[in-house]
Amino acid sequence: MFINALGHYLPEELVPNEYFLNVNGLTEEWIYTRTGIKTRTKAAEYENTNTMSIEAVKNAMINLPYDISEVDLIIGASYSPYDSVATIAHVVQKEFNIDNAKSLYVSSACSSFINAVEITQGYFAMNKASKVLIVASEHNTAYSDESDEKSGHLWGDGAAAIFISKDPINENEGEIIDVYTRGLGHIGKSTEAVYLHLAHDGLVMPNGKDVFTHACKYMIEALSEIVKRNDTDLNKLDYIIPHQANMRIINYIAQELDFDLEKIITNIQDLGNTGCASTLIGLSQNIEKMKPGHLVGFTVFGGGYSSGSMLVQF
Repeated sequence: MFINALGHYLPEELVPNEYFLNVNGLTEEWIYTRTGIKTRTKAAEYENTNTMSIEAVKNAMINLPYDISEVDLIIGASYSPYDSVATIAHVVQKEFNIDNAKSLYVSSACSSFINAVEITQGYFAMNKASKVLIVASEHNTAYSDESDEKSGHLWGDGAAAIFISKDPINENEGEIIDVYTRGLGHIGKSTEAVYLHLAHDGLVMPNGKDVFTHACKYMIEALSEIVKRNDTDLNKLDYIIPHQANMRIINYIAQELDFDLEKIITNIQDLGNTGCASTLIGLSQNIEKMKPGHLVGFTVFGGGYSSGSMLVQF
């Protein structure tokens, strides 16, 4: 699987930590110390999961080496949909008139993007697709309660899009070597630790400690597993792009793996937790750093629970 083009979209508004002092009583220092977040993105009133998806695709198309009409599979990834019927994939298909594509939606919380890549791998293996567009988009602030002192200050909004082909199109394209995912609904407080009841509570995280503990364990496990089964070593990774849930989780991963924190790509300090879009946004923001020969590992953990990892060779 080869990366043909990618792009991202972020709302203009950045909400600083100071904002929450009069909202949920948390100070700037308290939030930053425990999360690593300084600001977070917030979609405008006229924006939503679908509109951000369209903008991300437009930005990705700038460097697309073929016409978007050649895409034969569109996968939308999100847990914070604007519409659960006309999904990201369907809206993107309509906007860009991609008339020969299958369209589907996947949700596995913050693991959704990695799951979408694995679905792509399956379609390629079955010869049912050759060029795929994945769009990951989250509108967390549409559902979160800012006054919730447990999680109201965590969330950011944003989207990213990636075009992937079964065969190489151009030289020096990043190659997705392998993808690994795992469902973890049977462990801990899985289904009740963080949830989004669309018509009721909204997006909340009543058991953040349980999420934190399992994220630390299974993000390391997922990355170690994919490195092992591809006969390489963690120390051969040039970069790690983890899900941007909490800087303390990222610091723990760096410590446990004895991996240089400078080589772990983060954006949580500026964007907050942008859900399943966070790793793809991170790659898009830092694509100029990826040089030929670089090996990059992705690792994610999603509420519910689930985990996943991916290896990309540039």
